[in-house]
Amino acid sequence: MRSTIATALTLLASPALAQPLTVYAPDYFASEWGPGPAIEAAFEASCACEIEYVTGDVLPRLRLEGTRTRADVVIGLNTDDAEAARQTGLFAPHNVDVRGLTMPVDWTDATFVPFNWGHTAFVYDATQIDPPESFAALLDAPDDLRIAIQDPRTSVSGLALALWMHKVFGEDATEAWAALAPKVVTVTKGWSEAYGMFTEGEVDMVLSYTTSPAYHIIAEGDETKKAAIFPEGHYVMVETAGQIATTDQPELAQAFLDFILTEEFQSIIPEGNWSLPARLDPAKMPEGFAKLDLPETALIYDSAEAEALRDTVVAEFEAGLGR
Repeated sequence: MRSTIATALTLLASPALAQPLTVYAPDYFASEWGPGPAIEAAFEASCACEIEYVTGDVLPRLRLEGTRTRADVVIGLNTDDAEAARQTGLFAPHNVDVRGLTMPVDWTDATFVPFNWGHTAFVYDATQIDPPESFAALLDAPDDLRIAIQDPRTSVSGLALALWMHKVFGEDATEAWAALAPKVVTVTKGWSEAYGMFTEGEVDMVLSYTTSPAYHIIAEGDETKKAAIFPEGHYVMVETAGQIATTDQPELAQAFLDFILTEEFQSIIPEGNWSLPARLDPAKMPEGFAKLDLPETALIYDSAEAEALRDTVVAEFEAGLGR
């Protein structure tokens, strides 16, 4: 597969295709600590082309621009936003062979290609607290347990928590939020602010991912940060990419989508995004990832289900936390 893609990319390297491939991406993706720069370098070396990242809130930008968008490819949309993106009518089928994915959920989406995934989880410092052994035990924990979460109205991880609670507690989700509320000391707009409070010791637990401790293990040599594992299961977030149907560089855009599931791209994900690749032999994962605590049960709503539930789970959050 890699040789086929490399040949196709070489054929694309002609003066007529000197225009950069414009890729819309979230801020984190193209930042110096995100996976974007390494992916850009690897793809450009293969195609003798250029990638231009345009960063920011991807979906609102697409809705505003419509068919006038400059994007050839969009990357960083997660499964909980995918249906809203699909409804813009801007995307073409991905045409990528998705067999052999190393994800705990089946993938049948013909529009968006998965590139990484992770379980939502509450992360804690093992030197400071004994973690609750279940989601139900978290709700019953003493109210002096300090937790930072993200707002489901502004944050993809916050929305994932709201969907997770709805998946676990169903019609009792509002009551579950009410039980969690006394322990929530802050609701931040995004993940970074909440995680910063955790690393500064301002909270005992933070809504994050089961892979977050990998950063502390590998980059800091610190094995005290862990994810609390709940037998009820953990909600899975999958990040994706898609091709804009009106791109004037469809061959190059398709080549980029095909590049996503290659080992070269996927091997950048673990330490570039501190998450799990969509398709990579587990034997090729960094050693530190073998030390992670991971759940046995993966929970997810498909993109249509997640979009249909968005207003419901946000209302549960608002009603439960407001009591």
